[in-house]
Amino acid sequence: MFSKRKTRPISTAFFLIVATYILFFWLPRTQTPRSRLTKPISRKDSTIRQDAIRLDKVTARYPVAQYIPLPQGSVTIPRIQHDFPKETPSERNERLKKRDAVKEAFLYSWNGYKDFAWMRDELKPRTGGYDDTFNGWGATLVDSLDALIIMGLDDELQLALEALDEIDFTTTKSRQVPVFEIIIRYMGGFIAAHDLTEGKHPILLRKAVELGEMIFNAFDTHNRMPQVRWDWTRSAKNQEIYPSVRTSLAEMGSLTMEFTRLTQLTGDPKYYDAVQRVMNELEVGQDKTRMPGLWPTWIDTDQMRFDDSEFTIGACADSAYEYLPKEHILLGAQTDKYRRMYEKAIATFNENLVFRAMTKDENRQVLFTANVVAMRGDSKTFQYTPDHLKCFMGGTVAIGAKVFNRPEDMEVAKGLTDGCVWAYDVMPTGIMPEIFKVSPCKKADKCPWDEEQWMSDVISQTIENEEMREKAEERIKTLGLPPGVTDIKDAAYKLRFDSLLRLMHFGSLTYLLYRPEALESLFVMYRITGDKTLQDSAWRMFKNIDKATRTKYGHSSINDVRHERPKHMDKMESFWLAETLKYLYLIFSEPDHISLDDYVLSTEAHPFKRPKASGR
Repeated sequence: MFSKRKTRPISTAFFLIVATYILFFWLPRTQTPRSRLTKPISRKDSTIRQDAIRLDKVTARYPVAQYIPLPQGSVTIPRIQHDFPKETPSERNERLKKRDAVKEAFLYSWNGYKDFAWMRDELKPRTGGYDDTFNGWGATLVDSLDALIIMGLDDELQLALEALDEIDFTTTKSRQVPVFEIIIRYMGGFIAAHDLTEGKHPILLRKAVELGEMIFNAFDTHNRMPQVRWDWTRSAKNQEIYPSVRTSLAEMGSLTMEFTRLTQLTGDPKYYDAVQRVMNELEVGQDKTRMPGLWPTWIDTDQMRFDDSEFTIGACADSAYEYLPKEHILLGAQTDKYRRMYEKAIATFNENLVFRAMTKDENRQVLFTANVVAMRGDSKTFQYTPDHLKCFMGGTVAIGAKVFNRPEDMEVAKGLTDGCVWAYDVMPTGIMPEIFKVSPCKKADKCPWDEEQWMSDVISQTIENEEMREKAEERIKTLGLPPGVTDIKDAAYKLRFDSLLRLMHFGSLTYLLYRPEALESLFVMYRITGDKTLQDSAWRMFKNIDKATRTKYGHSSINDVRHERPKHMDKMESFWLAETLKYLYLIFSEPDHISLDDYVLSTEAHPFKRPKASGR
């Protein structure tokens, strides 16, 4: 009797276990219900008092009497993307394996952010902490919205959308607002997610407008040029703000896409007007610089003077040039303004800044861009210093070659892209250093390897005897210089140019990071040419980056690409998810997924829907 009562509960329990196993592991399942995802613990700063300074309604000191309207009409833009042939089943399977590996890396870092930095700007991936680098409004959260959509992570997107109401753009504990970075990360993230979901989630456009209303006040100066490192509390107190006498070109010239798209979506002309006034000034000044066609790195935006003698397409200048063909596309070619500005810029760029590097592979067209660091009359002092930020230019030149019908520029685009791939491949970690020097070729069309010339460039002296040769060999060994590289000015990945600004202003720079620019050009070049060797390069680069930067909670900055086991610097910028991994994912996606003929990507890799012929 007793033994029978004991057997019955055991049999029942066994039946329930089997039934549960069949239910959860054998029966077909749809996507995991959103209710099963654990809501992340908010790390949002709760110390901001209700009586904190808030930027609500501000009376404009310099109101606009008449807004510049969006241009009307329609012009056909040439097709950008390659006509890809159908892939074989084996090719598809191999591609999807690589795409899924990128997605796994994204989720690994995203989950670390959710667990330890939710609602804050950045994750500390080594220790599990967080930083507020961009005013504490949740930069990684907002910057990653469109990546979640692109990768089909619907449940994660829902969690992110539910958190957006907590973001209050009217106040921050930060003393300044970096206008450029806030616009490209936050506004770009909202707009791209809105475009990709075709307006399905009203909160996205609403938050973009909230941010636009707030940051529009940074343009309320005597000449309507923005105060790019905006002392927002002065505006909140109805005190006057002034444009800077030393503003970087990138901060001035890289606001157009986000503000233009916001006007297209809302019909409010003030956003387009704000950036168009800036670009009108740049257009006027383009022919008045010391190198007509290019703008100096630094501009006096208070008096609109362009007399600085430093020129580059790298740090502090880069995206101003990137946005010329992209704004042309976003406006549906309804104005010729950006074509004119681009063609002037590219002509001066090709003539003055592009150079070929001497490498052991004489058949490889490795191109980089120089800096002009000083000018005296027509005499220019060049610095043959590639840096990772310049790697965007291959993709930009390729887009310009297509949309402006400049096929002769495509070889330059290929060479610039290949230069950055070469710089990755020659380093021990397989990762390109931030800033380095190379031996320039004396002739671009014929450049045989010259060991003695390389050594001479390493010590900046002609090799005249054995002692000088030994000096060069010792320096090569000490600095870990691969053939062709003459110096490594900075052996790490760095932050964006806003961090370089902080270095210049405050004298310190502590964080170094993985950059997306080379992968950006690989993505664009692959979509334009269909060259599958670019996918091979991207996969090689991804594996090396993932290996070097993966930490306990995410992916971290590293201190030296010359060391096979570099030090992790405990910083994960939002663009790791928003750009680097997004470009990699798209490289291994179907070519029509975020087609360049349907979308134009911002400098933060946010896809904005290209307008139809009607202009909307």
